[in-house]
Amino acid sequence: MQGLLRLKRGQGMQASTIQSPMIGTALLTGSMVWAQACGHLGRVRQNWNQIDPADFESSGESANHNPFDTIPGVSAPTGRLNVQICFPMSETQRNVGRQDGREPSDLRAFSVDWDPMGFALSSVIVRTGRTTVLCSVCQEDGVPRWRRDQGLGWLSAEYRLLPGSTPDRQRRELMKLSGRTQEIQRLIGRSLRAAIDMKALGENTLLIDCDVIQADAGTRTAAITGAWLALQKACERLVEQGRISANPVVNQVAAVSVGLLDGHPLLDLDYSEDSRADVDLNVVMNNAGDLLELQGTAEGAPFSRQQLNSLLDLAEPGLKQLMAEQLKALHED
Repeated sequence: MQGLLRLKRGQGMQASTIQSPMIGTALLTGSMVWAQACGHLGRVRQNWNQIDPADFESSGESANHNPFDTIPGVSAPTGRLNVQICFPMSETQRNVGRQDGREPSDLRAFSVDWDPMGFALSSVIVRTGRTTVLCSVCQEDGVPRWRRDQGLGWLSAEYRLLPGSTPDRQRRELMKLSGRTQEIQRLIGRSLRAAIDMKALGENTLLIDCDVIQADAGTRTAAITGAWLALQKACERLVEQGRISANPVVNQVAAVSVGLLDGHPLLDLDYSEDSRADVDLNVVMNNAGDLLELQGTAEGAPFSRQQLNSLLDLAEPGLKQLMAEQLKALHED
């Protein structure tokens, strides 16, 4: 969910090879500081082709995005997998129309392309609807100085919006990262570290890079889902190469966005929904059903515990389906 925090209302199983779930920590975040860092302004618009560039997924102080679907006739190419995923829904949910024709409990089409980068240990392009993210993994010998001589490995993640990922060019963040970028890459790193046995990794560092090729909301959740795929494949290759003795991946991890729009819960929001959502929530879960992260905010008015539960109830089957698609992608590679 790209529109995690905005200043105004309106922007908005387990595989047999994966064992011993680790304990996840649930973080419910939504401070005004993050809202300022996100710099995300949203408005309800009748005509999407008249949206100002500053309205779309802005980073830090320079808001220079507008919605992906302001480019007529552009669509993402089809990858190895292309799955439209549906779940049963209530009669109330049936009354909510979605711009792309999905039902409220539907995920966007999910597809995967393996190893577009020849020199990375592993890489994958993951698509959730129009949102497209390139995830890669590299390995370095040794660990940060504060981690040395403990027999433990480390994992770090970086996240960027590429210049052409939005209709108006996204300026590169060179000397200083925006608050939004820092927040998202820390989220990715925390989520993936929860999937790793650092002792089995040994004193090696895994570097995850998530570069958004095309943004239509949900880039952080797509990045986590895709990065786990790249991480699993990278660790399998490290074992094959004899650089580590056992695969350190002990948990499967996926992420998805959910939200309330006009009081109705929706799964896997695109920009047209995210920009108008009353409540935004990013959910990261492992294959045991443990929550690793919750990132949520109320855009207009507080939401109830009952509404939060309804969003989590909507997210869980979606995440289980994403995990099934992750395993399918691994087996078909």
